[in-house]
Amino acid sequence: MFRSKNDGNIVYKCTVRLLDDSDVLECEFQPFHKGIYLLEYLCGELEIKEKDYFGLRYVDSSKQRHWLDLSKSIIKQCKELDPLLFSLRVKFYPADPFRLTGNARIMLYQQLKRDLRHGRLYCSLGEAAALGALIVQEELGDYNEDVHIGSYVSSIELALRQTEYLEKKIIELHKKREPGQDLSLAMDEFLGIARGLETYGIDPHPVKDHRGSQQYIGINNSGISTFVTGKRSQHFRWNEIHKINFEGKMFIAHLSYTDASREPKKHTVGFKCPTGAACRYLWRCAIEQMLFFTLPNSQSAAVISGGGFFSWGTKFRYTGRTEREILTENINALREQKINNSNSSKRKASSVPATPSSPQGDLAQIRYSSLPRSTMSEPLGYGMPNGHFYGQDGHGMGEVNGGIQISSLEPVCEEARLRSSNIEGVNYLATQMGGYAYRDSIEHSSTESGLTVNGYDHPRKHNEAKQHGSYSPNLYYGQSDVASKSSSPADKFLHADPSARKVKKFRKFHLLHAFVPSVIFVAFAMAGTAVFIMESESEAFEQLRNSPEMLCLRYQYYQPLKEFVLEKLGRRK
Repeated sequence: MFRSKNDGNIVYKCTVRLLDDSDVLECEFQPFHKGIYLLEYLCGELEIKEKDYFGLRYVDSSKQRHWLDLSKSIIKQCKELDPLLFSLRVKFYPADPFRLTGNARIMLYQQLKRDLRHGRLYCSLGEAAALGALIVQEELGDYNEDVHIGSYVSSIELALRQTEYLEKKIIELHKKREPGQDLSLAMDEFLGIARGLETYGIDPHPVKDHRGSQQYIGINNSGISTFVTGKRSQHFRWNEIHKINFEGKMFIAHLSYTDASREPKKHTVGFKCPTGAACRYLWRCAIEQMLFFTLPNSQSAAVISGGGFFSWGTKFRYTGRTEREILTENINALREQKINNSNSSKRKASSVPATPSSPQGDLAQIRYSSLPRSTMSEPLGYGMPNGHFYGQDGHGMGEVNGGIQISSLEPVCEEARLRSSNIEGVNYLATQMGGYAYRDSIEHSSTESGLTVNGYDHPRKHNEAKQHGSYSPNLYYGQSDVASKSSSPADKFLHADPSARKVKKFRKFHLLHAFVPSVIFVAFAMAGTAVFIMESESEAFEQLRNSPEMLCLRYQYYQPLKEFVLEKLGRRK
């Protein structure tokens, strides 16, 4: 895109905090740099290969947290921040932590330690003691009676509620551990326990249900969960969630599932957030998590609109790779490495001459048996249940905790092509008949529905239409002798003297004259229907009145407006 010449001379400085708050990195960027530039720079400095699982978070002036959008300019998103301060965090927790390698796995381990320390990785006392003992093993090493004296665990911050009883349990488990183990084994054991917890990968968002009870919403690779006093009360899997939206402060999830009797059911749940900004942040987090763990590829991501009629709408489009793309690339890399290793081994074996003690007839078998075995000969679905990997057997992306099946987007079919050509034919006819710009309204709606995405809208056809000239009655009725000798009543009426017949003049149609009254009528009809439903005490509308959308409309807009009108009219008692 175009940018000012002065943009190349401006340099911004920012500070990035790592998972240990004492570790910071100073970075520089320019006004035209997007969020992906900063993330790739940090992952390159920290030698993180799987950068798609990480993100940069910041807090705005109203104390609301945000994830840095990788597809937008950094300075435009954070122009109110002073100083520029970001935090590098794990954004997408993989269902299997062992998919990450190298420093990426170490960063995930540090993130989970931080979650346990801050209370996000909520677990029982026994699980907290087991995780704490592994942290102590990783940081202090094997238990030593001469060094580890008294309550030596107290010097390490392990959990949010670190009591003396918990510390004693951690010390007991630390003493029982087998000495001489590698520190990486303790780290892997920690990851194995953490991924089995209900709060794994959960960042709690405070909300209230329709009864006003305090709850927390958490989103991870398996779906959306609600928590009450640290225990999961509801869990909606991604394959059950049909749509996610928000309305003002109300976060709304539309569910579609099959009950025990195998009948399809639809249900809508809503939760009220503290502020509208918090609701938009929750909606965006849910959309990003759902698309990352369910989409087959990022090219299938469409622009998603959020917000309703009574709230500021927002649009979001996912950028970056999805988990299925990452797994596919890793599997292809392993396959290529395996092929290269086998080819190099064959070349080395073929260069060995046959010895007198090795018969020529069995030379191929001897050479094959003498080849070194590849270390990459294990199944490609390593680390996944039953040897299956994501995307296997054409079932979309499978998950450990119940995956979903995502169908790929199909191209525009032939019916859409014919429909588009019919629309152009109608537009051409409308141009000939009176110059009414009917095509403009069609083009606006068809662009949203995807009918003109592949170049079906050709400007050349409009030029051909203009070359035919304006409308003339002779073009349709003709002036041939055969036509003039026609004795039908219609022909006599058409060719009669204008004074002998009454010609009705049609008024030119204007879109604005029809659109504005229609909009006003629909608005009054909707308002009247809403007032009728809210003021009615009929049981037929009981379920509709208790829906999240109607509750949001009643308490945020209708009730205050009603009180204001009654107060102004002097009817308020």
